[in-house]
Amino acid sequence: MSTFTFAPATRETAKARIALQGPGGSGKTKTALRMAERLADGGPIGVVDTERGSAKKYAIVPGRPDLGGHEFGHMPMAFCSPENLIAAVKAAEEARLAVLIVDSWSHFWAGKGGLLARVEEESKKSSNRGGKFTAWAPVNDLEQDMLDALLTFPGHVIVTMRTKNDYSMEGKTVTKVGVKTVQREGSEYEFDVVIDMIEGTGTVTKTRYEPLYNASVHHPGEDFADVILEQLGQGVDPVQVIVDALVAEGLTYDRALELYSQAQSRRLLGADLLHPETGEPAKLGDLIKEYGQAAKPVTTGVTPPSGQAGEQAGEGEYSGPPAHSLSDAEASAPAVVKAPPEQDQAPEPVRAPQMRMMHACFAKVGLGHKDSRAQRLRVTSLIIGREISSANELTKDEAQTLLDTLTNFGDRENGPADFAAMVDGLASQPA
Repeated sequence: MSTFTFAPATRETAKARIALQGPGGSGKTKTALRMAERLADGGPIGVVDTERGSAKKYAIVPGRPDLGGHEFGHMPMAFCSPENLIAAVKAAEEARLAVLIVDSWSHFWAGKGGLLARVEEESKKSSNRGGKFTAWAPVNDLEQDMLDALLTFPGHVIVTMRTKNDYSMEGKTVTKVGVKTVQREGSEYEFDVVIDMIEGTGTVTKTRYEPLYNASVHHPGEDFADVILEQLGQGVDPVQVIVDALVAEGLTYDRALELYSQAQSRRLLGADLLHPETGEPAKLGDLIKEYGQAAKPVTTGVTPPSGQAGEQAGEGEYSGPPAHSLSDAEASAPAVVKAPPEQDQAPEPVRAPQMRMMHACFAKVGLGHKDSRAQRLRVTSLIIGREISSANELTKDEAQTLLDTLTNFGDRENGPADFAAMVDGLASQPA
């Protein structure tokens, strides 16, 4: 039986996740490079450039230090598929980049090979009978893989996103209501800091760092990065936390397996450190294996067969087959973190970012009022095909289907009316 416990919360030394959004020419690329130089603190910077090489205009000119510029690795990308971004992040990880800049992330949504293009491609396949509505399912998986790769990158991440003017129409009157980011609705929730750029001035519109609340600065750069670094540095080093647990008295083999699993899930197995005993350079993954192997008993987690307890070992211990060994490297580690068989695995619950996006998406189809809760639940139940009494009952996939549907109708000229008609159609279908 599983035991659930609460451990003391700590703010680990994390890496920055920053989004810069604004129209063309607003200073996103320059700001990203200025912030990156401070975040990198002398380490390497890499730019995935989807803007036809525009980032190179800010590079150093050999022999002309008077022209200024920034030093960074450059990776041009014309076909902006999620697979290509995942590969680029992998290359950045292998190159041990301190900061990865994606300029711009909007192309992976609305550019050549981007997610919207993939939906069109999927909807035209002969095996797809539901059009764009069902074409989103495989594309959602690709998007999640891309997000996972980007947000678990071991260094700092800065993305730029384009914005365009957003309008609403009431009767024959068109009104400008602000700007709209060229990315999936709610994508800003994935980042710690979101900065709106207008003619070189950056205004913080979303942040987890209190000193940056509502900050507005002309040509933001090193100062903004300093504040972020200070906030990130108030925690503890996740690598050191694992090392401290390894060298603590009473380390068990099972505990070492847990620590290996933690390091693996955080992509820390390749982290560099000094061996706590010899002082020699080492990798965290190798250190966990070494200490785990030293703590390994004759058997771990083996249940004696009925009637055999104490019969095969002189001290009453069952000497059954040996357990997995940490010295087997990755061969043993996946057994620790491997999910149970698919048929026994519970659906992944709705995610917090999805929950935060729902209100905004419902508002776009006319159901954002606080008194519309019952109607929102009815609509949700119809769209996902099962009755629910709270949005917390949704699975991750159901929530994504709901958000895709709301976004689809919310972006239409007559979104609320079209959405209401669609809901009426679902309600009229036989159970």
